[in-house]
Amino acid sequence: QVQLVESGGGLVQPGGSLRLSCTASGRTFATLTMGWFRQTPGKEREFVGVNRWSGNIVYYADYSESVQGRFTIPRDNAKNTMYLQMNSLKPEDTAVYYCAVHLRGSYDSISSYDYWGQGTQVTVSS
Repeated sequence: QVQLVESGGGLVQPGGSLRLSCTASGRTFATLTMGWFRQTPGKEREFVGVNRWSGNIVYYADYSESVQGRFTIPRDNAKNTMYLQMNSLKPEDTAVYYCAVHLRGSYDSISSYDYWGQGTQVTVSS
C-alpha cells in the first residue's frame, strides 16, 4: 500500500509558475516510478509526465507534448516527495492534478498506475 498526498495548487496568472508536491508513505519511495496526470470536467484524465526509476539512483523524466519544455518533475527521496514544477502556465493548464504510482505498462496510460492522490486544483487565470 502507498498513500499519496498532493499539495500546492492554487490560482496563478498566465505566464506564472507553480510547484505541486506529492508526498508518499508506505513504501520505499526511492524505487517508485511516479507520474502526474490532470483532469478537467467532462474529460478523461490526461498524462502530464513521469519520473522513472531506472535502478540504483538513476531517474529519467518524460513529458507530454503539451507541457514539454515548461514542466519538470524533480524528486527529493529524503523527503519522500515528488514535485511538478510548472512554468509559463497557460489557461489550458487549468485542471485538477493527480500523482500516482506506476506499476506496469506504458507510462502515459492511466491503467498502468495505482495508488492515486486526492488531487489538487490548479487554476490559471488573469
